[in-house]
Amino acid sequence: MDDYEALLERAIENLPDVETTDVRFVIPEPKIFVEGKTTVLDNFGNIADVLNREPDHLMKYLTREMGTAGKLDGSRAIFQGKFPKESIKANIDAYVEEYVICSECNRPDTQLVKEGRIMVLKCAACGAHRPVKKRRTTIATPRDAVEEGEEYEVRIDAVGSKGDGIAKLAKFTIFVPGAAKGDVVKVKIKRISGNLAFAERV
Repeated sequence: MDDYEALLERAIENLPDVETTDVRFVIPEPKIFVEGKTTVLDNFGNIADVLNREPDHLMKYLTREMGTAGKLDGSRAIFQGKFPKESIKANIDAYVEEYVICSECNRPDTQLVKEGRIMVLKCAACGAHRPVKKRRTTIATPRDAVEEGEEYEVRIDAVGSKGDGIAKLAKFTIFVPGAAKGDVVKVKIKRISGNLAFAERV
């Protein structure tokens, strides 16, 4: 028993020092403003830096979850449509939970590593690792979700009796000719009637 305790003490003394960031890990509050028919996340670059994630990865996640198109403009992110700050913040929080925070020790000292076709979250603090999931839930919806002449990225959830693809965006049902179930397509809204929108692929 004495030998075991001596070995255990030596092992603890020789553990590598791992710098952790849980105390100072604070996600910046999103700075949002509306510019025409777009929403600008002004401090996107700062948020990506704090999360220690590639801006393209975070941007791809946000546009998918928000069901819209977007682009990076320097350190800013610009989204098609008018989105409230609360919804964008909720999406960022969801990204952090899935792609940043370790599920074992709740620390942010993690890295995304691709193993084959699987993306794995590895923790430098505790050594845990887990596969990450691509979720399909949409948290944010635009204030004016669908406008004539605007372009949006939507997922086709069904096909109607006339063969048109059917997508949902906020309260609107969007009909897209030539789209199959499961497709993610970029569309332009041609006409709106009540809660129905008729679009074409772009």
